[in-house]
Amino acid sequence: MMTSALSRALLALVLVVVATPLWAAEPKELTWSEMIPPDAPAEVPDMAPMHDLSQMGDMEAAPAAKQDLPNAPVVTSLNGQLIRLPGYIVPLEVNEAGRTTEFLLVPYFGACIHVPPPPSNQIVHVTSKEGVQVDELYQPYWIVGALQVKASTSELADAGYQMDAQKIVVYELPE
Repeated sequence: MMTSALSRALLALVLVVVATPLWAAEPKELTWSEMIPPDAPAEVPDMAPMHDLSQMGDMEAAPAAKQDLPNAPVVTSLNGQLIRLPGYIVPLEVNEAGRTTEFLLVPYFGACIHVPPPPSNQIVHVTSKEGVQVDELYQPYWIVGALQVKASTSELADAGYQMDAQKIVVYELPE
C-alpha cells in the first residue's frame, strides 16, 4: 500500500514538473500603456487618433505624416517576454500570395498612414513567416510572440519594439 501511494505521489510530482512549462508558456496580455516607462515624460501627439474616416480625405495625394517622438523611451524589462498585444496592422511587405509578412503594429487605426505615427514606444515592427491576409486596415488583430526591445526604422516610422509573430488572430470583442 505504501508503494502505491508513493508511486502516485511521485507520478503527480512528475506531472507537475512536466506541465509547468505549459503554464509558463501562456502569453502575458500587454496593454499599450505598459510599453511606456512610468517615469517617461508625458507624450502629447500633435494630432489625436482619427476615427471618422470621412476626415481622411484623399490619402494617396496627402504627404506622409512626420513622427513626433521617433526615439521615445522603452520598457527594457519587456525584452524577451511572450506577450499578446492587440492593435492595427500597417503593412510593410506582402508576399506573392497577398499575405502581409512584415508590418507595423500600432494602437489605433490610421496611425502611420498620413496621420502622424505614434511615438516609437507605441509601435512594434512585426515579421511573420506565414503572414496574415489583411483585407481591411480598420480590422484589429491580436499578435502573440516574444517581444524584443530593439529599435527599427521603416519608411513609415521608427519602432521601439520588434516581434516575430507566433500567432495572429482577428480581435473580437467579448460578448
